[in-house]
Amino acid sequence: MNREELAARIDHTVLGPTTTWSDATTVLDEAVEHGMNACIPPCYVAAATDREAVPRTVATVIGFPHGQSSTAAKREEAVAAWNDGADEIDLVINVGRLMAGEDDAVAAELAEVVAAVPVPVKVIIETALLTDAEKHRACAAAVDADADMVKTSTGFADDGATIPDVELMSEHLPVKASGGVGSYDEAVAMLEAGAERIGASSGVAIVSGAPE
Repeated sequence: MNREELAARIDHTVLGPTTTWSDATTVLDEAVEHGMNACIPPCYVAAATDREAVPRTVATVIGFPHGQSSTAAKREEAVAAWNDGADEIDLVINVGRLMAGEDDAVAAELAEVVAAVPVPVKVIIETALLTDAEKHRACAAAVDADADMVKTSTGFADDGATIPDVELMSEHLPVKASGGVGSYDEAVAMLEAGAERIGASSGVAIVSGAPE
């Protein structure tokens, strides 16, 4: 995979609690320069998509990072992000409800958000907190909700993407491997395991490590 092909599969990301507009513009500029997508906080999407140079795809996060917002809040947040110009939505699942066995409620919430926006929705299942059986159930809920992808992690749990998790999740839907992917070799390993997209704050380092 050459550098251009890899860059198209990277969501260059800045989502920390102290993220400023300056931080977001740095990521946006780097994404444009290297041909990557960008994933930024929802509060900056309108300004990001109003800039002269915009990345190939601007994604943002909903219900982030814990997924415990009400369904109505998640739906309205997603609609607002789409109206602001977001090309993709990364939606955090309600992990507590999943772990409690409320799979129907989880799937219904996801479906409501998916139906509310005409852009791809990736469901973040936070793999570090789940057993393999729960990961399968989370992915099944995403399938039932007609989501476009599943994503491993928010980056705020104790662990991020792993090859076994990517392999497991790819049995259900295309996978975005996110959390702890910091180099070209790590990104390639995730892609070889079945990931379709990589989410990383180290997007420049990953792309720079690829052959031209």
